[in-house]
Amino acid sequence: MGVIKRQGIKNTITGYIGILIGFVNLIVIQPHFLTKEELGLTRILYSFSLLVAMFVPLGIGNATIKYFPQFKDPAKKHHGFFGFMNLFPALGFLLAALLLWIFRDFFLNQYRRESPLFVEYFDWVFPLIFFNAFIAVLSVYCNTNYKSTIPAFLNDVVVRILTIVVVSVYFLQWINLDQFIALFVGIYAIQFIGLLIYIFSFDKPGLTIDWKILKEKKIFDMMKFGMLLWFASVASIGLKYFDSIMIGKYMPLSFVGIYTIAAFIPTVIETPLNAFDKIAAAKISFAWADGDHKQIREIYHKSSLYMFLLGGFLFLNININIHTLLQFLPSGYEQGEWVVLIISIGTLFNMATGLNASILFNSDKYRYGAVFLISLAVLVLILQMVLIPLKGIIGAAIATSAASLIYNTMLFVSVWKFFKLQPFDQKNVKVLVVLLLCLAIGYSIPHLGNKILDITLRSSVTSLIFFMAIYFMNVVPEFHRHLPWEKKN
Repeated sequence: MGVIKRQGIKNTITGYIGILIGFVNLIVIQPHFLTKEELGLTRILYSFSLLVAMFVPLGIGNATIKYFPQFKDPAKKHHGFFGFMNLFPALGFLLAALLLWIFRDFFLNQYRRESPLFVEYFDWVFPLIFFNAFIAVLSVYCNTNYKSTIPAFLNDVVVRILTIVVVSVYFLQWINLDQFIALFVGIYAIQFIGLLIYIFSFDKPGLTIDWKILKEKKIFDMMKFGMLLWFASVASIGLKYFDSIMIGKYMPLSFVGIYTIAAFIPTVIETPLNAFDKIAAAKISFAWADGDHKQIREIYHKSSLYMFLLGGFLFLNININIHTLLQFLPSGYEQGEWVVLIISIGTLFNMATGLNASILFNSDKYRYGAVFLISLAVLVLILQMVLIPLKGIIGAAIATSAASLIYNTMLFVSVWKFFKLQPFDQKNVKVLVVLLLCLAIGYSIPHLGNKILDITLRSSVTSLIFFMAIYFMNVVPEFHRHLPWEKKN
């Protein structure tokens, strides 16, 4: 757990620095510096390109996580695995770009009525697809080498700072909208180049592929695994980004902007899990390869308890204050209040179930996880097609949250059935009881006239009760020794 703990802590710190910057960016800067339509445009460009970009690597990212341990040999430059790995996004991009250009009119016709601005700037999805595809693959390579901190810093901090800079320059009218979109895309070019420089600084990987070793390591088994999880990865990303894409199809682009702000807020809850998973997934892969079930069980249990505890605290403070928080934004954004609560529920459930996805996908039962994801992506797409016309952005939130609840339930049941592993015990129940109690108290506190005082009072009271209850219930005794008064005893 040492490597996981160190890099998990670093990634969590980086993640929350990024969340703080992202909060300033999406809650303070963009709603005031961009119109709702312009904000929606950047979101739908990114969401559309990222969804297509997940097709581009042809599954090599998942194959790398599972099979790279078999090729790892610094003295022999990992037998050219880095060069082999990058063949896939290169070929995949050419294929995806060709198909997207052939069916360009079909895609544009879906958005001409409600989102004409997206139609106007559609061609920018091509470079965005290229950069996002390679960023995904290069990030996986870093993670499998236990070098996840810098990629996380580039993604969570650098990209968001540069976005603030570009948005601010546009707001000052130093550039026009065309130049703004070009610079927005350029941010991801910088991330791509930064990852390349970092990889060659710590690893010096080989580009010459050792095809003999690839054949010995059963390259076709690896590609079969990667191709199956390729669809699963697309489905996984789709679960996160279908909503923005579908809202742009059925509603004016301004609602994409409103939904973007509301849906961003619950991401604060999930940050620790994302940080932990970046390094733990590789650790679990090695543990499966070594047959170390004890380590997997320990990671599973601790990830569930710690993530539920921290996620529950964040869920609490976000949702008891969301009514007041949205009053700081321009008129119209208050429509996202229910979106925040609904998506938060799905996000918290994801936290509470721990690293179930990493355990299943890195095991010999990975096919089940892939089938779950693909089936669920189809389901959520259908739900959004039905619910968005009926309920608008709340319908999109319901579809997204339902997908998270269903998917994590299937993962939990599968891990328990196949490996007799489940992460819960009495401590998890204690956290749930404390969370529900604090939510009831937070919602019962009357709203004050002053927004700052309202948030301060509500957060202070519930946070104090939450931590005191967790402490006296002895939920995480391993952390007690770090407290000053415990050290004296």
